[in-house]
Amino acid sequence: MRICIVGAGSIGGLLGVRLAQSGNDVTLIARGPNLAAVQKDGMRLVEEDGTEIVARLKATHRIQEAGPQDLVILGMKAHQVAAVVEELPAMYTDDTMVMTAQNGIPWWYFCKTGGDYEGQRLESVDPGGRVADHLPVDRVIGTVVYPAAEITSPGVIRHIEGNRFSVGEVDNADTPRIQQVSQTLREAGFKAPVLSDIRAEIWLKLWGNLSFNPISALTHATLEDLCRFPLTRTLVANMMTEAQTIAEHLGIRFRVSLEKRIAGGEAVGAHKTSMLQDIEAGRPLEIEALVGSVVELGRITGIPTPSIDAIYAVTKLLAHTLDTQQGQLRVAPR
Repeated sequence: MRICIVGAGSIGGLLGVRLAQSGNDVTLIARGPNLAAVQKDGMRLVEEDGTEIVARLKATHRIQEAGPQDLVILGMKAHQVAAVVEELPAMYTDDTMVMTAQNGIPWWYFCKTGGDYEGQRLESVDPGGRVADHLPVDRVIGTVVYPAAEITSPGVIRHIEGNRFSVGEVDNADTPRIQQVSQTLREAGFKAPVLSDIRAEIWLKLWGNLSFNPISALTHATLEDLCRFPLTRTLVANMMTEAQTIAEHLGIRFRVSLEKRIAGGEAVGAHKTSMLQDIEAGRPLEIEALVGSVVELGRITGIPTPSIDAIYAVTKLLAHTLDTQQGQLRVAPR
């Protein structure tokens, strides 16, 4: 397949190397030192076992230079999608699919649901409807991203753990194209089950992210630390309980217990969440898709979210402070 990955960060780089190695024609849209490194030396992937793979990939900072694609993967974070969405049509053919690989509640959540909230727009994840207006939902392939990875230096990705990209159509249909995407990912070495209820899987991943990420960003604790510290473990459980009430009101059924989901986060070990990594690097935080969207869903459904509201407020203030001060935060030894 002709595949363009827009946003060649840690997850985009992991996908890019693996998909290229399995025979696909891959183009990366990147910028800055990362782009320069890939253009000079290729993208290097360090797997969990230490094995290294180097893929020579086409890379550019201009979407218009990518040419027609069969699959476009949006590998950036949710708050970055609006900035590129108007340029994506330069890569479209009649059949081009767009896989949205963002964490949290997606902008298309209430599309093709047929429920009471059909067509409801979420201001938190799509302010002003810019993404919905420029990315036809019929092109969208949803995915829930489970791998953890990080950029260790420009052009170098370290795969920490996880190997699954669950995929699904927005309307949960089993179509030839979703099977094609699944097969392409499997050939690249990923687990890629086709979901019959993608929203339930989104909530299962979000259940942890909406609590683990902001709490780790505020406390600078790793996943295992915040899950083992009694007070923050209780706070995580309270936030997850509030979210579960909203999700179940929207027809979601969780296939694992709350305690098992927390235990899953703890089992990842001494891993810094993506939001904590962003705090340390001085990057914008993925607050709205992971936390603000759940706050908004609480308002839409009339369900109180006091614990989530409190963490959302202080995390937003932290992000505002870092932005205005152009700063970053890292705990350093005395």
